[in-house]
Amino acid sequence: MNTAIFGGTFNPFHLGHLKMLKAVSDLEFIDHILLIPDHIPPHKATDYLADDIHRLNMCNIICKDFPKAEVSSIEVDRKGKSYTIDTVKELKNLYANDNFYFVCGGDMIAILDKWYNFKELFKNVVFLSFTRNDKADFLRDVEKMKQLGAEIVVIDTPIPDISSTDFRNTLKKELLPKEIYDYIKEKGLYNA
Repeated sequence: MNTAIFGGTFNPFHLGHLKMLKAVSDLEFIDHILLIPDHIPPHKATDYLADDIHRLNMCNIICKDFPKAEVSSIEVDRKGKSYTIDTVKELKNLYANDNFYFVCGGDMIAILDKWYNFKELFKNVVFLSFTRNDKADFLRDVEKMKQLGAEIVVIDTPIPDISSTDFRNTLKKELLPKEIYDYIKEKGLYNA
């Protein structure tokens, strides 16, 4: 089985995430998608992180519309910083016969070689990367990572450039799936 790992803070789960999930779900060679909220993301600081349970709940709300997708609390349960290679190793034990694909935005491709234990990660997953607006730079980054040993499949679906940090303070309804907006309002998250 081909399993896609789609991790992130999902703080909150916005339309950019939704578009990525739909694009991955539409890939015929992907059988299963694990939506994995980070406990503590190692590569970025966040001004406000909703409780793990709320981010898991938001992911579960979204998964109802995607038969291939399910939520995994593997990183939340582990506690501490969430390094991708640790998650991949744990998933390989749980799903020993699966091939793993790691979903990432085009901005991440440029810094994959800065990730913890990236060489081992490159041996264990194929990256599913969405393109960036600066396509020439993006393709250069893809080639650089391939030369370092990464296998990358480029998904040429435009993803809106939404920064969770930018809109958490104003909570723009138009950037969120309706069910997520309703959940945030109901639970009073992000000062809603």
